[in-house]
Amino acid sequence: MIVEGPHGPVELDDRGYLKDNAAWTPELAAVLAAREGLRRLSPDHWRVIDALRAHHAARGALPMIRDLCRETDLTLKRIYELFPKGPGQDACRVAGLPKPDTCV
Repeated sequence: MIVEGPHGPVELDDRGYLKDNAAWTPELAAVLAAREGLRRLSPDHWRVIDALRAHHAARGALPMIRDLCRETDLTLKRIYELFPKGPGQDACRVAGLPKPDTCV
């Protein structure tokens, strides 16, 4: 599936995850967020996105949910308020990261 990003078309897999992580930009995050039904990315959204991307870059994997809560200083309830489908779906898609193998 192809979506129009701010710098041209980008390819998503059949579940809506970015195929090429290198194509991700903060501007593209807004496009991906809109696809997930998220109107505006708040500072708390960015805390989650940045933490996911940093953890993935450092370890080659996504954090467990308790680690994500600790790294962002957000409660699990707050993360689900920000990303209603959960960090493994909404947040990873918006962050341009692959679908997690385990529960984020």
